[in-house]
Amino acid sequence: MNSLLFVPLAIGALVILKFLLKNINWWLYESQFGGKKYSLPPGDMGWPIVGNMWSFLSAFKFGDPDSFVSSFVSRYGNSGIYKALMFGNPSVIVTTPETCKRVLTDDEKFQPGWPETTVQLIGKKSFIAMSYEEHKRLRRLTSSSINGMEALSLYLTYIEEIVKSFLEKWSNMGQIEFLTELRRLTFRIIMHIFLTSETESVIETLEREYTSLNLGVRAMKIDVPGFAYHKALKARKNLVAAFQNIVNKRRKERKENVSRKMKDMMDALLDVEDENGRKLCDEEIIDILIMYLNAGHESSGHITMWTTVFLQQHPEIFQKAKAEQEEIIKRRPPTQKGLTLKEVRQMDYISKVIDETMRLITFSLMVFREAKSDVNINGYTIPKGWKVLAWFRTIHLDPEIYPNPKEFNPSRWDNKISKAGEFLPFGAGSRLCPGNDLAKLEITVFLHHFLLNYRLEQVNPSGSVRYLPHTRPIDNCLANVKKCSDSSI
Repeated sequence: MNSLLFVPLAIGALVILKFLLKNINWWLYESQFGGKKYSLPPGDMGWPIVGNMWSFLSAFKFGDPDSFVSSFVSRYGNSGIYKALMFGNPSVIVTTPETCKRVLTDDEKFQPGWPETTVQLIGKKSFIAMSYEEHKRLRRLTSSSINGMEALSLYLTYIEEIVKSFLEKWSNMGQIEFLTELRRLTFRIIMHIFLTSETESVIETLEREYTSLNLGVRAMKIDVPGFAYHKALKARKNLVAAFQNIVNKRRKERKENVSRKMKDMMDALLDVEDENGRKLCDEEIIDILIMYLNAGHESSGHITMWTTVFLQQHPEIFQKAKAEQEEIIKRRPPTQKGLTLKEVRQMDYISKVIDETMRLITFSLMVFREAKSDVNINGYTIPKGWKVLAWFRTIHLDPEIYPNPKEFNPSRWDNKISKAGEFLPFGAGSRLCPGNDLAKLEITVFLHHFLLNYRLEQVNPSGSVRYLPHTRPIDNCLANVKKCSDSSI
């Protein structure tokens, strides 16, 4: 008799245990709201502690990233707003242009809400954790050198020279990790803008540390050897030490009145002061540098790789893009030696190719905000202190906005005027990525010379893709860069 009772009792105990586990997060995060809980967005908080992170990570790590949001849609309907427990915090995921626009542009109701891991790695004094007023002031100062094509015209010659040099070098190297090499290229460019005079050995050291740092930015907070977050913490420590040495060196040069031929962003950060005459401390300067140098090469490196791959995969698009570049060369005066800003602005089709790549890949699949007070969106309440995840990837792959969304089709941008919130490769609002113009200029210059003179031969063109922290081939695009024998220049 006892043995006959054991099985149903065990099953009953498991059912009760599952019920309790599934409702612990409700008790922790929702029960306190009383009647207000009924206006929370639909969704669930997942399991205790881990919340919805296992389903998020499994979706992205096993090759079906869109299944994470689609699982909410299938269970709770297409409301475009869902509650979840993400990165250790009660959160609301927003997936429509209208909701994302509201979250990104309403600075009175929302502030940055990045996960603790990201803030720890990028820096508590960086833009991602700064108050609105402080961010506005420092952004205005620091973005002046990398925002707007007119400002970037100062760097056009350098960018073109280093692109040509790297392409020539790669064509003689045989098999390379194309993504790794592109990241080195874009890192050299951002280093030139921020830290002009640093040596090659310093640049190589910093670039290696940034690779480890970036892999841990959106990892779970597991500070144990072997895990991405632990490696990233060590990388940050090394970066802080390296930048502190650079800051010390610059301050010493100033005391000794050592003149510098060219001013860079480090000089600007050392010079800036607020209305009360307060200058930035070393910690503020270093965190801003860590943030800018990380963001300033990762996105442009990845998007350049994917744009090149897509062009090579679509010969008809490649030829159309190449013809545009050949026409620019034909119109060029014989005395002109390199690209001009005017020519870059004439590259209409290449601009569409880049936009289509940024839409299809969505380098930053989401950004994080936090509700500063209770906020009502579409009849749902986002409680004060809850995180809000603006999920760009879902918008960029919405078939109602972009028909056949997983097709690479630059011509979809012909005469297309995107509504607010429909195209968000660099975010929106006051915290729009300040390096967007620099990234697009780098990609454009690279494609100009690649299309005219080179082709890419991937070793594993159908190889697996990794989606975290950013979409990339698992082999980092192992390939050969071949120089064309019929190059026109």
